Amino acid sequence: MTVPTGAELSRAVELAAAVRAEIGRAVVGQESVLDEVVAAFFAAGHVLVEGVPGLGKTLIVLALARTFGGRSVRLQFTPDLMPSDVVGHTMFDVRTSEFRVRRGPAFTNLLLADEINRASAKTQAALLEVMQEGQITIEGTSFPLEPPFMTLATQNPIELEGTYPLPEAQLDRFLLKIRLGYPGEEEELRMLASVTEGQVGERLDVSAVRQVATREEVLAAQRAAAHLTLDPRVTAYALRIVRASRSWPGIRVGAGPRGGIALVRIARARALMAGRDFVTPDDVKAGTLPALRHRIALAPDLEIEGRDADEVLTALLEGVEAPRQ
Repeated sequence: MTVPTGAELSRAVELAAAVRAEIGRAVVGQESVLDEVVAAFFAAGHVLVEGVPGLGKTLIVLALARTFGGRSVRLQFTPDLMPSDVVGHTMFDVRTSEFRVRRGPAFTNLLLADEINRASAKTQAALLEVMQEGQITIEGTSFPLEPPFMTLATQNPIELEGTYPLPEAQLDRFLLKIRLGYPGEEEELRMLASVTEGQVGERLDVSAVRQVATREEVLAAQRAAAHLTLDPRVTAYALRIVRASRSWPGIRVGAGPRGGIALVRIARARALMAGRDFVTPDDVKAGTLPALRHRIALAPDLEIEGRDADEVLTALLEGVEAPRQ
């Protein structure tokens, strides 16, 4: 992979800012959520979003796809969904007397896997190869996906009956876990006005979002993000955070090596979005909660007390010394 030139890096910075701004034309509020989704996109990672229905998850995916002319698919996960419903299958064509491949909805650029924890473990596992390898194997033949590819999976935290919790192996494939909360009062008022003014029904409107990049330019920006300058002291800081999670009081299972990789990747993407060609300790700190909250398990006594991963990770960050400039 060649190191990007100064002009290529500048273009990547402009592109990241333009994509973020265009999504903001369609999605009202949720500023931190949009920042994290766009950062994960330029870090070429996948995102797990946890939140109640109706907070704009589908709208975010549609708007993001529109910014670079990509394809997006929303797939509703249900208990009877089969792996072939996700990745595709072979079928016999009676007209040609031959088997042909029917490609599933995973052959896209942005896949919204809605309520992924409602599908069986077998169907959830069908996404593992797609997310990790960027390819789909059907009847022994592998089909590479056209990049960029990103899975944005959602799960409802309040309806757990009849669901299948994601195993740790699959949770680890998500670069970030984002918690989507209710908007503020002013944001919700603006949303009500924009969604109901002159519109019939509940069709999601992304007409205000412009295409500001091509798929090739997005890939170039992702390569540029991967080459941002990372001081060894900042790398060591990210590693100290991950290793501290393995022995921190109240954490039963700490983050594995992918946790450190996720921290570095998201820190680089956040630096790109901030218009810098170097990563700061604050970039690492800002990415710690979404990058690690799904990679740790709390001790039973903390769960009984009602404490969550964010609270423990926040205390951990205060206890790990950051490098000084």
